[in-house]
Amino acid sequence: MTTKENFGLALRAVRRLRKVPQEALDQVSSRTYVSSLERGLKSPTLDKVNSIAEALDIHPLTLVAYTYLRQSSIADQQALLRRVQTELAELAANDANR
Repeated sequence: MTTKENFGLALRAVRRLRKVPQEALDQVSSRTYVSSLERGLKSPTLDKVNSIAEALDIHPLTLVAYTYLRQSSIADQQALLRRVQTELAELAANDANR
């Protein structure tokens, strides 16, 4: 499955969990665009991910992370999240040293 398809499935899952119809995202994008995202036909920009996540009342990182985590086992999810946490700490330490 492609990243676009995984993002679309993650978006649909979050939207349904939040009980938000596609039409409610009209302030962010057209229903056609949201549908195209959910079907894995388009890739959103970071600004669009931010706007959609805001409309769904979640952090954009949660939506992106769920794109990569949704089909993994709990152990794989935890390992990936530890990796991301370690990488973020390394990046922050590097920024602090500049």
